[in-house]
This record gives sequence, C-alpha cells and structure tokens, in this order.
Amino acid sequence: MRPPYLLLDIDGVLIPFPDAEGAGPETHTRHDVVPTGRTADNPVTIWLNPAHGPLLMHVIRTGLVTPVWCTSWRQDATTLIGPLLGLPPLPHVELPRPQITTSHPNGYLWKRDHLDAWLGDAPAIWIDDDFANLDHEWARERTARGHVTALVQPDPHVGLLAEHLVEVLARAALLPVARADAPGVSCEARVA
Repeated sequence: MRPPYLLLDIDGVLIPFPDAEGAGPETHTRHDVVPTGRTADNPVTIWLNPAHGPLLMHVIRTGLVTPVWCTSWRQDATTLIGPLLGLPPLPHVELPRPQITTSHPNGYLWKRDHLDAWLGDAPAIWIDDDFANLDHEWARERTARGHVTALVQPDPHVGLLAEHLVEVLARAALLPVARADAPGVSCEARVA
C-alpha cells in the first residue's frame, strides 16, 4: 500500500488570513505574486512563513506521505507558492472553479466531492482550515470503509504550526504502508 496523500491547502494554512489591519502574523513575510489570470500590475499580496518550507521538507523526506496540493491556487501552488518556501514541484488536485458564494454550499467543504473522486480508495491526511462537521463525518465514514482519512484543521488566522505536522507524521507512521521515495519528492501525480 502506498503512503497516504498529504493534501495541502494554502489559504488559511500557509497563507493565514490577515488581521483587522490587513497584516499577517509577525512570523510571516510579505510577498506580491501574480497568479494565473492576473497581470504584473495587479498582483496578490500574501504572507508566508519561511519556516514552513523546511518543516514541510522534513515531513516529505520521511517518505511517510505523498504530498499533493489541494487548493484553489491549483497549478499556481507549484509555480508561485512552493518556490517561495523552497519546496520542489508538487502535483496538485485539479479542482474546478465553482460559482459559489460560500465554501460550504452543501454543508461541507466544496472541494470534498472532487477530492473524494480523485482519491478513490487511497488513504489521505488532509490539511485545510475550512472543514465543517460533515467533513469530519465523511472522514470517519471513509476510514470505517478501510480508506484511512485524517483531517488536520489549523486556525485560519494563525495557519500551519509545527504541531500540525507532528500530528501528520504521527498519523502516517501508524499506517501499514510502503514508504515513498525520499529524500527528493517522487510523486506519482494523478491526473483528475
């Protein structure tokens, strides 16, 4: 059995939501990036914690997980966010661009249906800041069916902490899987 996918969100996880004054945490550095569909004269300002890159690389190098971006940043996660953190190119789940006004249009995170189909029966540890109760129920039901699924939910105004990654490694270490190739990243990207 392959290592579980480590599904990584960005907004609210690696990029915490700004405070009332529009700033990120003191641990984070400001960057202006130009996502797909934008021009250089219309960048997006983000805040990233430079410590996240080495922390994530430590997790990746254990071989206990297969990292994949699971974010509305889609390919921009690999071309814009990853390099700012010193991460190698990672595959991403090709999520649609839904026309929704809430992230929980059906009472659960909008990404879930697409991700569920993408995962098939693969085990997963999903880090996202926006899970609802129905997402936690889905993870329990999926695990009960033999498809181990763990959800890790950072505070969206704080973002990813080292203890979240300790939790990821603890959960992954309990699974009976073959380790992924390490120390680089040898990910077999699924194409949705």
